[in-house]
Amino acid sequence: MKIREIQMLLDAELLCGEDNLDGEVFSACCSDMMSDVLAYVKDQGVLLTGLVNAQTIRTASMMDMVCVVFVRDKAPDEEMIRLARECGIVLMRSKMRAYEAAGQLYLAGLRGNAGGSHG
Repeated sequence: MKIREIQMLLDAELLCGEDNLDGEVFSACCSDMMSDVLAYVKDQGVLLTGLVNAQTIRTASMMDMVCVVFVRDKAPDEEMIRLARECGIVLMRSKMRAYEAAGQLYLAGLRGNAGGSHG
């Protein structure tokens, strides 16, 4: 699924990464616990989270994730946006709750962790 499709499905505001909206996403995960992301994400994907701190961006970068969507209308600060730009990560924010956002992506065909048994 293209990142631009995720933006439309989640009615998300684009915060950075406009040049990467045609990038492909193959899986998704939803967590506020970065330790779970580190343990279970096996494929390039999108992270849905309400955790707004620099560790979120660092974890996404370490796991080669291409997009982070902040749910519940959470807003990252300018430092986080700068870090995401440096890492080439698309950042968005959606008013949807995590459960609703994950459900929308699932219904559209994007499944959880394609590379493993958790998700």
